[in-house]
Amino acid sequence: MYDFAAEPGNNELTVNEGEIITITNPDVGGGWLEGRNSKGERGLVPTDYVEILPSDGKDPFSCGNSVADQAFLDSLSASAAQANSSAANSNNQVSSGNDPWSAWSSSKSGNWDSTDGWGAKPEGAAAQRNTSNNWDTAFGHPQAYQGPATAGDDDDWDEDWDDPKAAAPYFKDSESAEAGAAQRGNSRAGSSSMKLPLNKFPGFAKPGMEQYLLAKQLAKPKEKIPIIVGDYGPMWVYPTSTFDCVVADPRKGSKMYGLKSYIEYQLTPTNTNRSVNHRYKHFDWLYERLLVKFGSAIPIPSLPDKQVTGRFEEEFIKMRMERLQAWVTRMCRHPVISESEVFQQFLNFRDEKEWKTGKRKAEKDELVGVMIFSTMEPEAPDLDLLEIEQKCDAVGKFTKAMDDGVKELLTVGQEHWKRCTGPLPKEYQKIGKALQSLATVFSSSGYQGETDLNAAITEAGKTYEEIAGLVAEQPKKDLHFLMECNHEYKGFLGCFPDIIGAHKAAIEKVKESDKLVATSKITPQDKQNMVKRVGTMSYALQAEMNHFHSNRIYDYNSVIRLYLEQQVQFYETIAEKLRQALGRFPVM
Repeated sequence: MYDFAAEPGNNELTVNEGEIITITNPDVGGGWLEGRNSKGERGLVPTDYVEILPSDGKDPFSCGNSVADQAFLDSLSASAAQANSSAANSNNQVSSGNDPWSAWSSSKSGNWDSTDGWGAKPEGAAAQRNTSNNWDTAFGHPQAYQGPATAGDDDDWDEDWDDPKAAAPYFKDSESAEAGAAQRGNSRAGSSSMKLPLNKFPGFAKPGMEQYLLAKQLAKPKEKIPIIVGDYGPMWVYPTSTFDCVVADPRKGSKMYGLKSYIEYQLTPTNTNRSVNHRYKHFDWLYERLLVKFGSAIPIPSLPDKQVTGRFEEEFIKMRMERLQAWVTRMCRHPVISESEVFQQFLNFRDEKEWKTGKRKAEKDELVGVMIFSTMEPEAPDLDLLEIEQKCDAVGKFTKAMDDGVKELLTVGQEHWKRCTGPLPKEYQKIGKALQSLATVFSSSGYQGETDLNAAITEAGKTYEEIAGLVAEQPKKDLHFLMECNHEYKGFLGCFPDIIGAHKAAIEKVKESDKLVATSKITPQDKQNMVKRVGTMSYALQAEMNHFHSNRIYDYNSVIRLYLEQQVQFYETIAEKLRQALGRFPVM
C-alpha cells in the first residue's frame, strides 16, 4: 500500500506502492511479515504496509482481542461496512475528509442539524484515531492504527512491531503531507489485513449508544467517575496529590536473535520514584486502550508519529522522547486518566507476569465506548434537553474556532521557521560578506589614513555573519516550544468533532423519543431515563471543557511568555553585538 525502503543489514525488503509480492511467512511476529518480490528477492516488510489479497474474498487472518471487541464486530451495521468500503476506495484521492471538521463545513446549516437518525456523525474514539495530529509532517499525518494484540498473543506481543512510518522535517510541504496522510489512513481503514480497521472499537457502534440510552436499568459498575459543580461549573474531581512521570534514558535493544531492534525508555513516576521500562509499542497499546475506554468523553491526543527508517538516529530518538514526555505528562495531569486502572498499571507494574495480567484485564474491559458514561455520577440537578443542546453547541463553536486559530498559528510558525533557517540567515551572510569585500577593496587603495575604518568594516561584516548563525538557531530556543504546544492542542481539538458528534446523535435520539412513546416502542419513563443519561453526557462534556480551559490558559500563558522572553534575549544579544561593532568605528 506504501513505499518502504529497506535498511541495510536488517534483512528487509524494499517494496513500492502498488507492487504485488508473495507472502512467504505471514507470522514472523512483531508487525513484520516475510515476502518475496517478482525478482525473487526475499525479506521483511511491515505488516501494515501491505494489504492481503485473499483468493476467497475473506480475511484469512483472525482479528479481535476481547469479548467486547468481538461483540462489537458482530454488531457492525451495514452502513458502517459501507463507510469502510468508501474509505478504502479513496486511497488515491485527497478529500475534505482529511479535516476532522469537514462535517461542520459540509453541513447545510453549518452545524450538526443535518444529522439523520442514529450515529450519522462519527462517534467517540472511532474516528479520533484517524485524526491528523503530528506537526512533524507539517502537522498532517494521521496516527496509523496498529490494532490490538490478541488476548492470548503474548509471544507476539514480546516481538517487535515498533515504528512503522517516517516522520518528516518541520518544514515539509503541508499539502503533500496531508494528502499522503489521508491516503494512508483511509487505505488502512478499509484493508483486509490482519489488523483491526480504524473504526472497529467496541461501544461506538449504533447499538452501543442505544444500549446506554435505552437500557431499563444500567448495571452499577465498581468504578465511579464523580462530577461535581465548582466555581466554574461541572468539573472532574481532582486527586488530593498529583504526580508526573519522567521519560528518560532511551536504550537500544534487540529481538529475534538480533534481527530486529527497538528503543526502550525508562519511565519514573514522581510519586513512587520506581522506574519501569517501555517500548514505543507499549505506549501505542496504552493509547489504544485509553482511546477505546475514554475516547467518547475525553479527547485522547495521538502519540508522536511512527517511523521505520532512521528510527535509531540520535536526533529522532531525542525528539520522540520529548514528545512522549509531553504526552505522558498530559495524561498525568488529567484527573480521570491519571487515576484509571490501566494507566496506573502501565506505570507501576512490578514484573512481566503482572504486566501481562494487567494487559489482559484491560483488553477485556466491558466499560468502553459510550458505556463509560454509565460510570459517571454528576452531583448536580437534571438538565433539560434545550440546555443540553445549547451547551453542546457552545463547545462545538469554541473548539472549531480554536482549531482554526491553532492551525493558522502553526502555518505562520512553519513559514517563519523556514524563513529563519533558510533565506534570512543567508541574507545576513550576504551582508557580512559584502561588507568584508568592501573593506578588502578599500585596503587596496594604498591610502594610509583608513586602516581603522577598514578593520571596523571587516568586523561589522563578521558580526553580521555571527547574527546569521544566531537567527538560524533561534527557532529551536523559542518557536519550537510554541509550535509543539500548538501541535498538542491541534491533536486535542481534532478529537472534538467525534465527541460532539456522539453527543449530537444522542440528542437527536431523545428528540425522536416522542414518536417512539406514541407508538408504544418505549415508555414515558424510558424517555425520562434517556434525557437524564444525555444530561450525564452533557455534564461530562462540561467537566472536560473546564479541565481543557484551565490547562489551555496555563499552557499558553507559559509558552508565550517563554517565547517572548527568548525573543527579548535574542534581540538584546544582536543589539549588543551591533553596539560592539559600532564601537570599532572611528569618531570623525
